[in-house]
Amino acid sequence: MIKFGTSGWRGIIADDFTFDNVKIVTQAIADYVKQNNKNNPKIIVGYDPRFHSENFSKLSSSVLAGNGIKVLLTKRDCPTPVISYEIIRRKTDGGINFTASHNPPEYNGLKFSPSWGGPALPETTKAIEKRCEELLQASSKTEIKEIDFSEGKKKGLIEEIEPENLYIKRLHQLVDLKAIKKSNLKMIIDLLYGTGRGYLDKILEDTGCRVKVLHNYRDVLFGGHPPEPSKENLGELLKILKKEKYNLGLGTDGDADRFGIIDRDGTFITPNDTIALLLNHLVKTRNWKGVVARSVMTTHLVDAVAKKHGIEVRETPVGFKYIGDVMLKEDMIIGGEESGGLTILGHIPEKDGILACLLVAEMVAINKKPIKEILKQIYKEVGVILSTRLNFRMPQEKMEQVKSKLAQNPPSEIASLKVKDINKLDGYKFILEDGSWVGLRLSGTEPVIRIYVEASNNKKINALADASKKFLSD
Repeated sequence: MIKFGTSGWRGIIADDFTFDNVKIVTQAIADYVKQNNKNNPKIIVGYDPRFHSENFSKLSSSVLAGNGIKVLLTKRDCPTPVISYEIIRRKTDGGINFTASHNPPEYNGLKFSPSWGGPALPETTKAIEKRCEELLQASSKTEIKEIDFSEGKKKGLIEEIEPENLYIKRLHQLVDLKAIKKSNLKMIIDLLYGTGRGYLDKILEDTGCRVKVLHNYRDVLFGGHPPEPSKENLGELLKILKKEKYNLGLGTDGDADRFGIIDRDGTFITPNDTIALLLNHLVKTRNWKGVVARSVMTTHLVDAVAKKHGIEVRETPVGFKYIGDVMLKEDMIIGGEESGGLTILGHIPEKDGILACLLVAEMVAINKKPIKEILKQIYKEVGVILSTRLNFRMPQEKMEQVKSKLAQNPPSEIASLKVKDINKLDGYKFILEDGSWVGLRLSGTEPVIRIYVEASNNKKINALADASKKFLSD
């Protein structure tokens, strides 16, 4: 079965992510798009640097063109936020990006974004999945319409585009690059062999700051590890940053929608802390009014900062599509999730790791102090709130047992703290009597259970994490 997870359809290349399945999913998307627009539909197609991504994108373009849909295909691998920006700017019927984002190199994936530019909501992906199932069951392949790629180009149904400059121009409007230029920050960037090259590095180099760039070339194996800008995967950056005394380390993932931040002393600044820091920074520097949106497993430090500024918080299920949905309905100052995605008012309803890195550089430039010092100030104002996340791989059978245990016999206390409330918006979030909380969530895309823990000190975090692990293993 072809299933869409929190952010698109993903699979192992040549196992379930095959050329035949790409044709089926593209045909299903073509049918969905044509239901909503029968007159001159138009779709943007992009891809990341993974193995065969450019060939998957060409095949997808051939199927879309075979359905009479005009295709705007990016000339090179392209960040997901750039596709999102182009969908909105060009008023297309949506966009397809071939990427498995931060997943290991053996994976590829397909992200579909409808005309509003954000990741497809469940009602859209369910309709596409249903059509995929029908196409898989069909005895003949005649339902898949396809023309030769070169014929599609000749007929003007497939057009190659270069979206870089207009997106970069937009970031120039959103970020105070003059402040960065004036600060003369010394920065190191790890692009993790992803689509961020020619974007984040170019923008910061153009400020005249001293910028060292790592892994700004294609490697389909991503140096042998997932292209996720985590503390573990930014090890080379960390070593150089400390040795050569850089002010700031920045990283983006495979499709540049996630970010990784390292402070001048080598401290990894979590996405949780980054969202809270940038909310505070945006309100102080832009004087914006509106709401803040965060996913259910994202830090309550965001709530504390929002309360300080008199801002309401919108809590969403996990998946940036829900944050994008908030953005469509209300003025949203910032929306973010603990896995490393955020966007801001006036931008796209999609994660943007490039923008996030630039905003952090702006914040450091304006404050003229390390991130940890800015965070300490926030703690002084709203109290200390620390968080962590642990991932546990386990067999599907064990996952089902945990699921059943949570539904039938959830804990009434964790590490001697009474459970005051259980939030079941997405997974299980146990709110404890002292304001600490523990979240348990089964991944929608891999055989992983995630534990989220938040408390006022590390001792309490460790105790809650140990109790949660015990609950899972019993």
